[in-house]
Amino acid sequence: MSRRFSRRSLLATLGIGSLAGCLRGDSSTGSTADTPTPTTEQTAATTTATATPVPPVTERYDLSVDHDSAASEWEPPTSPPPTKLEVEPVVENIAIPWEVTFAPNGDLFVSERPGRILRYTAGALEASFEAKDVVDASAVAHGEEGGWWAAGGEGGLMGLAVHPRYPTVPVVYAVYTYDAADGPRNRLVCFDVTADDPAKTETVLIDGIPGANVHNGSRIAFGPANYLWMTTGDAAEEANAADPTNLAGSVLRLEPDGTAPSDNPDFGSDSDSRLYTIGHRNPQGLTWLPDGTTLVTEHGPGGKDEINRLVAGGNYGWGTMEPTNRNAEGYTDSSFARPVVNTGSKTWAPPGCAFYTGSFDGFRNRLVVGGLRSQRLNVVTLVPSGDDLPGADSGTVFDAPWMDAEYDAVAHARLENQVGRIRDVTQAPDGSLLVSTSNRDGRTRSDEVDYPRPTDDRILRVVPASE
Repeated sequence: MSRRFSRRSLLATLGIGSLAGCLRGDSSTGSTADTPTPTTEQTAATTTATATPVPPVTERYDLSVDHDSAASEWEPPTSPPPTKLEVEPVVENIAIPWEVTFAPNGDLFVSERPGRILRYTAGALEASFEAKDVVDASAVAHGEEGGWWAAGGEGGLMGLAVHPRYPTVPVVYAVYTYDAADGPRNRLVCFDVTADDPAKTETVLIDGIPGANVHNGSRIAFGPANYLWMTTGDAAEEANAADPTNLAGSVLRLEPDGTAPSDNPDFGSDSDSRLYTIGHRNPQGLTWLPDGTTLVTEHGPGGKDEINRLVAGGNYGWGTMEPTNRNAEGYTDSSFARPVVNTGSKTWAPPGCAFYTGSFDGFRNRLVVGGLRSQRLNVVTLVPSGDDLPGADSGTVFDAPWMDAEYDAVAHARLENQVGRIRDVTQAPDGSLLVSTSNRDGRTRSDEVDYPRPTDDRILRVVPASE
């Protein structure tokens, strides 16, 4: 398989692998594994925002965070992923982390659904700032009764992305839910994180995206050629996803200033030019294969969760297809884009994901997907359609004729019921595989563990089990 994009050599020299050993010192917004500190709730900033223009990207260059220059070609693994894994705590006592992302210089940023953006830099984890209008999404503490319906529903501060030229361009992007006069809405914004009060520099790039207590999508990431990608949910209205004049239930491809690239697909008269694909229910994971192919993970109705390969102008069926037909019957003889994975009656509840290219033996060149309701890590091997699937006898195979014509897949469950709800999966610059929990959102299910644990929520490093 050919590779078009490369990782910058800078990242190969960054010493991020020992975060847990480096994170010392005072922090009321999170703590290291050695010095747990309860997270305190913060209120949203009330200052009036003033616009700070986003410096434009004037040249195209390969992204540094998603692609690896160690080899000019990549091949899928030929054996199943390792079964014996352990986790090492990196950061503890954070409040419903939604996105964990690294900047090109190695700074680590974390969004908390209650409204804070945290930044690890220069040997400390600090509260960078709070977005000002985020809906109330309070976190459940250890010993509290949360139920599955926590404050704020599924909304709050969610997606987070760092400008590709950070820190030269010290801009961080975020998506959050806010209460408008006619109900919840979602907003894409950016901030200058070097300002004395970053919240005052909030610049709104897209406003009024339909929102709800559920199905807000909101994953953002920079992809090939420095386009900014964003997923949106259907805001609990199926018809939104089929409407090309509506930003809900879609994947957007944007310039860094939030405008539409000139080569975006055309969905017809009156369609929104920022759309790249439509027909999505609640896509919350976004990553790229080494050749630049875009993949999204998507929550389905009562199971039927999907991994989809994005094709410009594609319609993925939600809002047109009957929900009960999100299967062979619905896709066969239809014009809808076909899923790489459709879980059928089984529920993954797939949020964040990463196509892992690091050196962790057995995980390299695999798609690693979090699991909320399934409370596990889903390790997915993709192969060209018709090729042998490694570990097919021990995993779940997705190779039906009505599925994606380019790839077959096999999935293996790992860390099942060991750490709770896994919200995000991230590859660190040193190649470490990190996951974050979402156990303080009131929806963790367990008869054996009293979630949330005293040190939740956590960012964890996944490592091979010691012999």
